[in-house]
Amino acid sequence: MSVSTEFLNKYNVSGPRYTSYPPANFFNNAFSVSDYIGELKASNTQTPKDISIYIHIPFCPCRCHFCGCSTVIAQKKSIVEQYIDAMKTEISNVASHLDLNRKVTQIHWGGGTPNSIEMAFIRDIMNHIRGIFTIAPKAEIAMECSPAYLEFSDIDELAEMGFNRMSLGIQDFREDVLKIVNRMGPKHPVQDIVAYLRTKGFRGINLDFIYGLPLQTAESFKETLKQAIAIRPDRIVTFSYAHVPWVKKAQKILEKTGLPGPEEKMEMLINTIAQLEEAGYISIGIDHFVLPDDDLAIAYQEKKLHRNFQGYCTLETTGQVYGFGASAIGQFWGAYAQNIKEFPKYIEAIESTGYAIERGYKLNNEEQIIRTIVNNIMCNGVLSFDEVAAQFNLSGQDIKNLVRFNPKNFNDFIVDGLMDLKDDQIRVHDKGFIFARNIAMALDPAFNQEENIYSKTV
Repeated sequence: MSVSTEFLNKYNVSGPRYTSYPPANFFNNAFSVSDYIGELKASNTQTPKDISIYIHIPFCPCRCHFCGCSTVIAQKKSIVEQYIDAMKTEISNVASHLDLNRKVTQIHWGGGTPNSIEMAFIRDIMNHIRGIFTIAPKAEIAMECSPAYLEFSDIDELAEMGFNRMSLGIQDFREDVLKIVNRMGPKHPVQDIVAYLRTKGFRGINLDFIYGLPLQTAESFKETLKQAIAIRPDRIVTFSYAHVPWVKKAQKILEKTGLPGPEEKMEMLINTIAQLEEAGYISIGIDHFVLPDDDLAIAYQEKKLHRNFQGYCTLETTGQVYGFGASAIGQFWGAYAQNIKEFPKYIEAIESTGYAIERGYKLNNEEQIIRTIVNNIMCNGVLSFDEVAAQFNLSGQDIKNLVRFNPKNFNDFIVDGLMDLKDDQIRVHDKGFIFARNIAMALDPAFNQEENIYSKTV
């Protein structure tokens, strides 16, 4: 795939990441606990039928200056224990409204730094989940880990608990880059960690990197990816650093050192695509590169890829997402529900009422249709107006009217070789996937280009 800086600049505009539709900025405080319970009950008969569980651990030993997540600096053991107890209460309360004949096909631990707390706390939650739910035999049980706090003995314990996938947050192999963003480097060589994970049966192992950080250059990031390729993880994820200091004030610190300019950041992206594809990785979605035999690659080829707040997954492993912990988001067919972000207030709410819902959003039928359209573009790069229409008992023209479809809005995408439009189908080309957000925006009637509230698409 060959793309130029000028070409990337053309499409480098502000836009939603579409980890949900509508995006999280649509969530509101009018969504109540009563609404939440109603949606929990409704989810028992909605699709997808399986259960996906998200566990949020907000604690971090230190705060990375680039971080956009809901985190707090590590607390003493008694506070962590109180938080874990609150999550167990929340899990039990939510489960009381669910059909427990449904199977759990995915459990994802994120944060924060989940592996920075004691393994005993992780085991406590996992035992609690297993005591309530039925875990599918091939369920994906994953954790986002910082290699700075990961011991080989931790991997042993996680494997014993049933974990079978791990995401390692590397960000960069350069020590000076990590130091300037206030992140500790790996405790053990990353290649040794990945090799050991394989001996313990972990699959879909991915290394996460961020481009656009201070001190990074196009050449230095090429060297970082060269080291990653040598390790040969199943997946390599390259996130574009989203600089949103008006949302995350700590990011202003990075401005003191300075960030790579737009042209250098573009060059990093161009090099990344060429370098990883030359190494045999397949580009899927907007930021993932996977080996051809990985589950995500197979799902992409079969057009069975899915995306939620936890990232890309397969339709086989996805379920309606039930989020637990401070700031966790539940993603159901009919609604989104987000918990209180501040962990002390989260604990207080759970202890007093059993729930900690702070805001959410109920989707109407039209928004459910648009979400399906956006997901088709973002995940699988194919949109058939007639197929979506059949799913909702409508006509293809009804769907076009809903998204205010105008073929002229796609002329640039077609001329630039990003997609084609024929027989009432949009097909995104391999070159176009890095601009999937842009194409989805052209199908989103609620998107307002003048609102400067989103990160850049590239």
